[in-house]
Amino acid sequence: MKLRNTPERVLPVRSIWNGAISFGLVSIPIKLVNATESHSISFRQIHTEDGGRVRYRKVCELEDREISQAEIGKGYEDADGTIIPITDEDLAHLPLPTAKTIEIVAFVPGERIDPLQMDAAYYLQAGGAPAAKPYTLLREALKRSNKVAIAKFALRGRERLGMLRVVEDAIALHGLLWPDEVRAPEGLAPDTKVTVSDKELDLADALMDTLGEIDLDELHDEYREALEEVVAAKAAGEAPPEAPDRAKGGKVLDLMAALEKSVRDAKESRGEEPGEVTRLPQRKSARAAPKQTGGKKSTSATKKTAAKKTTAKSSQGTKKAASAKKATTSKKTAAKKTTARKRTA
Repeated sequence: MKLRNTPERVLPVRSIWNGAISFGLVSIPIKLVNATESHSISFRQIHTEDGGRVRYRKVCELEDREISQAEIGKGYEDADGTIIPITDEDLAHLPLPTAKTIEIVAFVPGERIDPLQMDAAYYLQAGGAPAAKPYTLLREALKRSNKVAIAKFALRGRERLGMLRVVEDAIALHGLLWPDEVRAPEGLAPDTKVTVSDKELDLADALMDTLGEIDLDELHDEYREALEEVVAAKAAGEAPPEAPDRAKGGKVLDLMAALEKSVRDAKESRGEEPGEVTRLPQRKSARAAPKQTGGKKSTSATKKTAAKKTTAKSSQGTKKAASAKKATTSKKTAAKKTTARKRTA
């Protein structure tokens, strides 16, 4: 069953905004196109008694009657409740250079952008043949510099901050939140003092290595697929599929045991033999390493053997030196006796 709320992944060609990129004195006509789409399943509100649709009607409070969309405009509510009408003409005459222009203000390394600032994403399409050359120039300049462009633009009644980057052969525009729109994470970290041991970090590293990497294209929305099955079953007059019972998670009393079990479960899910959890080498510590078993000499035993060999070699060298010294002394004594005899004669 094909649900009406799950369209095929076809990029819409209809632009949502037309303008130009201001790159110094270079102007590049562009069209703004949505880069993302939502595949979520939406529901209608119904009357549970008879299944009738529940609709919202727009009613004027002063006249107490329903009005059409053509009669609806914009208004700003003042602090005292007064409504100040704002027309599209008022908005069109705002003194903003970014009203129809994406104004590039700087070029910075991409890592300077905090992911918390990332908002909606768009593609920039060259607006006709005259825009092809300057569009390509900006794209190739961004590629060679390994930087992104920071820009200001106006969209849907407000000025926004944006980031331009290269995606394949196109230029993408990511809306950015203004710095003062990103909250600081104050008071969210644990307020109790916690110490994490090297063994726990080693097991966490082992779990990360076991889970490894993944191709993001392989991920899909399992919730949406399950929901589609439920809707299809209900439409066919069948009982919807039931979800398998999941093991209830208890309190984590032993963090080490939980990490070790997580590593084993991750290996089993990948078809690997769980076996024993191999812990990564510990980081440098003042504690001595434990002795190894299984017929292999431990580090301390190896050091003692090496020390004995060094001592033995040193003793042999001392004995040789002493023997050489005695021989030299004997020769000198014999020479002195010979000289004394010659003088007597």
